[in-house]
Amino acid sequence: MFQGVLTKMMVENNDQVDYFLNFKSDFIHMNQLLEKKIKLKFKGYECLSCQSDSEIYRQGYCKKCFFDLPNTAQWIMKPELSKAHLDIEERDLEYEKAVQLKPHIVYLAFSSEIKVGVTRKNQVPFRWIDQGAIKAVQIAELPNRYLAGISEVELKKYYSDKTNWREMLKTDSTKIDLESERINSLKLLPKETLKLCTEQSYKEFTINYPVKRYPVKPKSLNIIKENSFSGELVGIKGQYLIFSDDTVFNIRSNEGVVVSIEMD
Repeated sequence: MFQGVLTKMMVENNDQVDYFLNFKSDFIHMNQLLEKKIKLKFKGYECLSCQSDSEIYRQGYCKKCFFDLPNTAQWIMKPELSKAHLDIEERDLEYEKAVQLKPHIVYLAFSSEIKVGVTRKNQVPFRWIDQGAIKAVQIAELPNRYLAGISEVELKKYYSDKTNWREMLKTDSTKIDLESERINSLKLLPKETLKLCTEQSYKEFTINYPVKRYPVKPKSLNIIKENSFSGELVGIKGQYLIFSDDTVFNIRSNEGVVVSIEMD
């Protein structure tokens, strides 16, 4: 039996994505649990910052930490609100400069439909894997988060910026040509960022997930409410575990929750 606090699964992008769950005392290669029956059990909470057993508020943090930490500020979800390039602090200027002033990528990804997004350059392709994208392509590389953010705002007039998790989990292929979409999207960028874009061509990035069987009608598991769940693991996509009865469990949205995992 393994027990620990849930954090986003670590990934390696090989022929198929390899997933790893990192507990303090165990490092679990989740792909090795495919086609095995496992039991999950809720054990409590542990804030990813202060390690208290307070109920998790959001993103793996207790309420106090969530409203204090620099990595949960609004600019995380809304890059266009970034202000470090103006030397303006929101919560911690040193942290904000370290993150916001790094090269950022504006991209198109396909999970169940085309979406636009922004991520730090060093998070490619991990951001796409977390979203369950089958294909992705970079539109542009920009010198900071603010410029990437205002580009995303403009492109959101034409593309979604959300992932439909149910459709993402059911989708296993696409014939969409993201390269053509990338060329079209360049014409839609604001002038402020378009002039910074190079003529560099980016190739489509294809991602294969370890899924033996895709769910027909995915239903989300609330492990806190249910307390325990047993089922055969038949796939992993994005940050979701997929079970044979169409139950799916989102590791990312349960960060900070302490669980035990055992093979039935």
